[in-house]
Amino acid sequence: MSRLSLPAVVSANDLLAGHVVYLDREGGFSRDIARAAIARSEAEARALMSQADRPLQVVGPDLVAVEIGPDGIPRPRHLREAIRERGPTHRPDLDRHRRETLQDA
Repeated sequence: MSRLSLPAVVSANDLLAGHVVYLDREGGFSRDIARAAIARSEAEARALMSQADRPLQVVGPDLVAVEIGPDGIPRPRHLREAIRERGPTHRPDLDRHRRETLQDA
C-alpha cells in the first residue's frame, strides 16, 4: 500500500443496485458513511480491504482518505469521493442526503 492517506474508509459499489457503499463496523456494507469502519493504520487498512473482497456483492473496493469531523463522522477529503458520497450533481432532486431529510420530516 503505497502513499496511503489515513484515516481511510473502504468505498465500493453495490453490484446489483450500483449504489456507493462503505464497509461498516459490523463487516457489512452501508450507504451511510457515518457507519463506515475507519482504518487508522496500514494494518487496519489491509484488514478492511480483505473484508471488502466480495466480488459477488460489491465491485471496485478502494480506500478513501477521510477527515473525522467534530461529530465523529468521516468525510471524504477529495472532491471526487465527496461527490460519490453525496450523489449526482446534475440533479439536485436526487441528492441522497436531501431526500433522506425530506422523508424524515
